[in-house]
Amino acid sequence: MIRILETLQGEALLLKTAYQREGFWYVLRRGTIYAACWPINIFSAFYYRHLKRNRLTFTYQGKAYSYFYHSYSTTWKNERAVEIPIIWRMVEEYQGKRILEVGNVLHHYFPCRHDVVDLYEKYPGVINQDIVDFRPSRKYDLVVSISTLEHVGWDHRPREPGKILAALKNIKEHALAPGGRIIVTVPLGYNTYLDRFLAEGKIRFTSVGCLRRVSQHSQEWEEVEWGEIRRAEFTNKGRWRSPNKVVIIGVIA
Repeated sequence: MIRILETLQGEALLLKTAYQREGFWYVLRRGTIYAACWPINIFSAFYYRHLKRNRLTFTYQGKAYSYFYHSYSTTWKNERAVEIPIIWRMVEEYQGKRILEVGNVLHHYFPCRHDVVDLYEKYPGVINQDIVDFRPSRKYDLVVSISTLEHVGWDHRPREPGKILAALKNIKEHALAPGGRIIVTVPLGYNTYLDRFLAEGKIRFTSVGCLRRVSQHSQEWEEVEWGEIRRAEFTNKGRWRSPNKVVIIGVIA
């Protein structure tokens, strides 16, 4: 019951934030679409999570994961189906240590106790601060971010191409404890600056993993090599040109 009340409180704050940022008609339009799709999304989430759960798994770096299906953000339609199980397993492995999440994602799906920094999303316990300026009093053993950094410097005008580089630098220098790890997931094809930085090696990860959706309309994902993606899927200008979604999972340690 407490978890349900916390979720309702969080959703109410999200609605209030959307109203303040986008206005009444945006909330009405999005709310109408959500209400119309809600029964289908609930049924679909139940179907995938319970009726086909044992048949729907993927492999990443030698480990098996179950696809993550949830009605919030209809995860079976996008990269959260594979991002969340990978990152959540890592968060569980670090329980008892200091954990920071950049971008409020996991709170929508799990009871979380780790710190979260998110500039815009008003949610219980979330630190509303720009990650570029974030200076915690104590550093973290693990920093995770799920499909958030591609929005940094991109979603508002004027755009700031180098802000994502500044964000990663600030996390490493001011938020990460010695011996800690940063694990971020980013989809390709959303932020062309980010795509170009990755193609040119300006964003350097200690290790990189890639997952690609099998086809444009498939809900299955497969692991692919970063070298294959980097060579085959970028044009000379560093623009992503594949019709299938690809998620990069980068680790800085």
